[in-house]
Amino acid sequence: MKLTIHGAARQVTGSMHLLEVNQYKILVDCGLDYEKDRSVQSNENFPFNPGDIDVVILTHAHIDHSGNLPTLVRMGFDGQILCTPPTAELSELLLMDSVNVFLHKQQKAGKHRRGRYHGPRPQPLYLQKHVMDTVERFVTVGFNKPFRLTGDVELTFIPVGHLLGAAAAVFKVNDNGEEKTIAFTGDIGRKNYPVLDDPQPLPPVDYLVSESTYGGRTHSKDTTIEQVLIDTIEKACIKESGRLIIPAFSIGRTQALVYSLNKIFSSGKLPPVKVFVDSPLASASTNVFRRHHALLNAEAQDFYRTKGDEFEFDNLQYVENLRESQQISNYFEPCIIISSAGMLEGGRIQDHLYKNIQNYYCTILFIGYCAKGTLGYRLLRGDPVVHIKDRDLAVYATIKKTDLFSAHGDHDDLVGTVKQQAPHKLKKVFLVHGEEESMLAMARVLQEDGYEVSIPEKDLPYHL
Repeated sequence: MKLTIHGAARQVTGSMHLLEVNQYKILVDCGLDYEKDRSVQSNENFPFNPGDIDVVILTHAHIDHSGNLPTLVRMGFDGQILCTPPTAELSELLLMDSVNVFLHKQQKAGKHRRGRYHGPRPQPLYLQKHVMDTVERFVTVGFNKPFRLTGDVELTFIPVGHLLGAAAAVFKVNDNGEEKTIAFTGDIGRKNYPVLDDPQPLPPVDYLVSESTYGGRTHSKDTTIEQVLIDTIEKACIKESGRLIIPAFSIGRTQALVYSLNKIFSSGKLPPVKVFVDSPLASASTNVFRRHHALLNAEAQDFYRTKGDEFEFDNLQYVENLRESQQISNYFEPCIIISSAGMLEGGRIQDHLYKNIQNYYCTILFIGYCAKGTLGYRLLRGDPVVHIKDRDLAVYATIKKTDLFSAHGDHDDLVGTVKQQAPHKLKKVFLVHGEEESMLAMARVLQEDGYEVSIPEKDLPYHL
């Protein structure tokens, strides 16, 4: 059995791991690598022949795990892609959205090149046809149901929270007569997160490939999601009669936010405030959450039985088209606007910021991570002037942030997942999907408790 970490090695994005068992090649995840120093086109440079891969296992739908699948298919992969049913549906939505992002960037580059020659415009990494070809390869497998890939390999998906349908992939392998087990965590969720179940414990394994995104960092524990929202809405929308803009990723984060607002308003903790969800992708993905209602957590299930749809309430409006989105600017009553993308790098959120960044009665609440160099990062840094839509605008809006909506388990959650395994049984932990500093912080704690830890180099094979 051989393991090679081809992506998310000492970095966060581009998860892609190759497991080889008796000449059978299993690719676990195939995500987009969008680190700052990489071009989108560099994702075509697979360190193997895509046609040689026998099967792909997809842990969850997020683009840094699923986003390069259409490229893999376009370049020759013709096998099955195994994942849970919600992951298949959410991945289709996200991959189609990626095509729109690629085409938008191509169009934007074309505008900047008019009248001057700067070489060829960047080509989309893949198109809608390639996404549809990819979707046709999805084969869905339920949680906790062993699925035989070959006579030598059995796969089981274990729920890990983080996102609807997200799973750890656990393999039981017959390696030339010797039984071995290896698990890939994907992304690990956190406990008591809105809508989603807590991560399930993993079974004992010989090897563990663990994410390390929040290694060395812990989430705030001195308040709750509801209290942060109540305090922010009360000040921004009730006392100041202004508007609250919340940038939120359409899939996962928006559903958690809408459900939290539903609980607040339905219980009378705040007077009614108009809420706009301005993202077609959020509307479509919310329907996926509804279709897989049985996978939501017990609290959400109980809310549904007693009060109705978790994602629908009075004064909530899902904005479907661009015309409706533009009309929000003419809504002069206090309101909450939820729109993607979380880092403010595109989408309708930029329109709302363009029109409100100089509004003293506007508050912008960040509920997610913003990478260096993004507009969101500059606002959180406190820049007094930001560049939006070819204009430099002074920042008069109030900027706030909370990390409580992060669906990633923190340092304690990650270490706790590893410690479910007995140190004398677990032969090695491989840390992936994190900055090197996060990996080192996590490794130090685990090594002190007797675990053997490796921080793999990219493309370096390990014989297990």
